[in-house]
Order: sequence, then C-alpha cells, then structure tokens
Amino acid sequence: MKKIKSYIPNTITCLNLFFGCMACVAAFKYNYILASYFIYTAAICDFFDGFAARLLNEKSPIGKDLDSLADCVSFGVAPGFILYSWLQNVTMPGFASNYQPYIAIVAFVIPVFSALRLAKFNIDTRQTTSFIGLPTPACTIFFASLAAKQPCFFVHHGYMLILLILFFAFLMVAEFPMFALKFKHYGWKGNELRYAFIALSAILLLLYKISVFHIIILLYIIISAIAAILQKKKATENTAD
Repeated sequence: MKKIKSYIPNTITCLNLFFGCMACVAAFKYNYILASYFIYTAAICDFFDGFAARLLNEKSPIGKDLDSLADCVSFGVAPGFILYSWLQNVTMPGFASNYQPYIAIVAFVIPVFSALRLAKFNIDTRQTTSFIGLPTPACTIFFASLAAKQPCFFVHHGYMLILLILFFAFLMVAEFPMFALKFKHYGWKGNELRYAFIALSAILLLLYKISVFHIIILLYIIISAIAAILQKKKATENTAD
C-alpha cells in the first residue's frame, strides 16, 4: 500500500505531461477549443500533483524534476504550438503577409521564457507563498482561452498577437510580485485578496462559463499590480515613520 501511494503524485504529473502533448496535437489540427480543454485539464493535474504529494507526504527530488519537465511541455511547448498555428492564419498587414510563416516563429518565445521562468522558480526561495513573475500555467491558460474564443476582440491583426506574446513573455521573468492561491489558513484576515479574486472569478465563470478564462487571467494580473503598488506605498510610509 505504501509503495502504491508513493506513485500517485508522479502519476498525476505524468497525466499533466500527457494532456500537454495532446494539446500540441490539437494545435497541429487547428482545433483550438480542444487544445484549450487539454490545457485546462493539464492545469488541474498540475494543481493536484502537488496537493497529493503534500497530503500523502510523498515529496521527492524526482517528483520536483518531473513536475518541471511536465510544466515545460504543457505550459511552454503546448502554448508555443497553439500560437505558432494561430500566427500562420491570423491577418497580417500587406507587407508582412509574404513572410507570415517566418513571423509565426515568434510564438516560440513563449516556450523559451516559460523554461526560464520554471528554472528561476526552482531556485528562488522567495516564491514559497507568492510568485515573482507570472506563473507559466496562467500565461498558457490566457492564450489557450484566447485562441479558443475566435474571432476575438483582443486580436484583430497578427501584430497585436505578437505584442501580447512579447508582453506575457516579459511578465513571466519580470521582478513583478504576484499573489498565489496558497492558504496558510482559511480565515478572512490575510486572505482578503485571494477570496476576492476567487469570488470575482466564480461570478465570471457562472456568467460566461470557461470562455472567460483569459479575462480572469487579466484580472489576476491587474489585482496583483494594484496589490504590489499598495504594498510598496505602505512600506514607504512605514519607513518614513
């Protein structure tokens, strides 16, 4: 029984990797809706592998490395293929349309910066209760949701999508504090931001279902930015006192 229990977290991590691979296959076939479902399922597995490891007390070095590898595929390579496929079909300005297959390579900035983000996260001791930079699953869910919701008012031309790619790549490695949905306790005090975000996300999901995930990710970024500004202001005032 003990031996079987030790395999559970890594099995869930392998499912994360599997669904990430399936998202790549769906992207090859231009089926962005199916790709987004595979991404969401991979994200659920990514959450529950760590949860299972803590619950069963089965943390291991191989589990940590396997998790990073799975995340690099599901939240790096998979969104890269989705974006590469999308950039080959999105409208480009006249002069750029002749070079569209080459311009589409910009999509692979996301896998590169996702790998940098994951490597940085593994050695950064500051990210135990919060994040520095945008987590790779959040970046991937944003683009998967955006691709599934076509035509999308966010992206009318290819250059807008390229700007989004570069912006999100920067966010992943920036020294930008972002809150995490990690609870030390479940009381209101100290968790106000988390509960407010969860409540707003739940309302949006009830109203618009899963087609609103990209809005939720933008909301997460905006709330994190506001919280960081307020925290910095408070620290400045305390120093002045």
